[in-house]
Amino acid sequence: MWPHRSPGRSWRTSFVLIFIVQLIFIPLLATGRRARNVETVKSVEEFNNEALMPRFAEPIQNVTVTIGRDALLACVVDNLRNYKVAWVRVDTQTILSIHHNVITQNPRISLSYNDHRSWYLHIKNVQEADRGWYMCQVNTDPMRSRKGYLQVVVPPSIVDKETSTDLVVRETVNVTLTCKAVGYPEPYVMWRREDGDDIFYNGENVNVVDGEVLHITKVSRLHMGAYLCIASNGVPPSISKRVELRVQFPPMLSIPNQLEGAYIGQDVSLECHTEAYPTSINYWTTESGDMIVSGDKYEAVSVDNGYNKYMMLKIRSVSSTDFGSYQCVAKNSLGETDGLIKLDEIPAPSTTTTSTVITTTTNVKKKGRLNNKQWRDRPSDNLVPQGDHGTSEWRETAGDDDDGYTLPSLGPPRDGGDSLMRKSSIFDVMLVICLAITLQPR
Repeated sequence: MWPHRSPGRSWRTSFVLIFIVQLIFIPLLATGRRARNVETVKSVEEFNNEALMPRFAEPIQNVTVTIGRDALLACVVDNLRNYKVAWVRVDTQTILSIHHNVITQNPRISLSYNDHRSWYLHIKNVQEADRGWYMCQVNTDPMRSRKGYLQVVVPPSIVDKETSTDLVVRETVNVTLTCKAVGYPEPYVMWRREDGDDIFYNGENVNVVDGEVLHITKVSRLHMGAYLCIASNGVPPSISKRVELRVQFPPMLSIPNQLEGAYIGQDVSLECHTEAYPTSINYWTTESGDMIVSGDKYEAVSVDNGYNKYMMLKIRSVSSTDFGSYQCVAKNSLGETDGLIKLDEIPAPSTTTTSTVITTTTNVKKKGRLNNKQWRDRPSDNLVPQGDHGTSEWRETAGDDDDGYTLPSLGPPRDGGDSLMRKSSIFDVMLVICLAITLQPR
């Protein structure tokens, strides 16, 4: 059985417990209220004090400047009162200035200020060593500060001692062109031909090759020319260097027409095309091997275009002795070559002649006795028998006059008027042909 508890005893126990709680917690609650009041007072005081303390009106702007120019860093402080401003180089912990005084021994650094509010740090002729963080400090407790970054950019430049110079190589060798550039930010380098032509690179034609190194496998005469190494980094100006690549090879020759034709008295030109580097010595020779020199008879012309050369030999007023073979020759230190052109005679073109066709009207006038009335009365008859011995006479007249051109008679007609007319027509044709031949100029 549980022991029996009297009601009076239970009441007393509860009262004791309540009294103990009051003794412990009521002082604690009072202390908490007092602490909160103190904190509130302190907060108000701190707020009032903060309003009176110096503060930065704006952040310090980062500045980017090209090497050699001047830089300006600005620090704007409100409510500075009796506090002082200092400029400090962060990475080296170097004090540059304190309030109105410049502390550093660097003559390129100076200080200016305005209305006890704006404080300016000047850096003249900025160098790469000036790149970094700069701090503006106010000597409060604790110290207050702001930082700004000075970026110094450098335009690209080419390091000559690490860059390729003009090269002379033999055809089919491998060639490497190098271009070393420096600057800040790091420059971008590319290669291109000065004439704008494509570069045959890694099996394809490209206009630009990126990178400091241009490697050409089995260089050929097509690679010959001037190349530009161009460096840029966004900081003007960009820069370039010119590298001349010369490819040596022995002469090669091509002839457009190996057989030429000319007629006597004509002017004729013979042509050759050569390629060579170093530049070749070019000349013409006759069939007998004699070198041809320009003069009244011959004119030798040579036109250079890079490693290409055009040769032409002009022969004036070709004669029979000029027909034969001619040789164009090209020589350089690596070899020589020649080509043969044959000059043959062709017929002169025929001159166009104009023949004068003479049309004659023949009227025959009877002479002697008119013993045949039938012949006399025929209006179309131009043939009349003449004399007693069977001969006839023809006369060409302009009318009925007796003065005309008289030809010998071919004899009387044997089978009447029709036969006589046919013979007269044949004779007229022959007469016209003879006159045309006689009048033709010789």
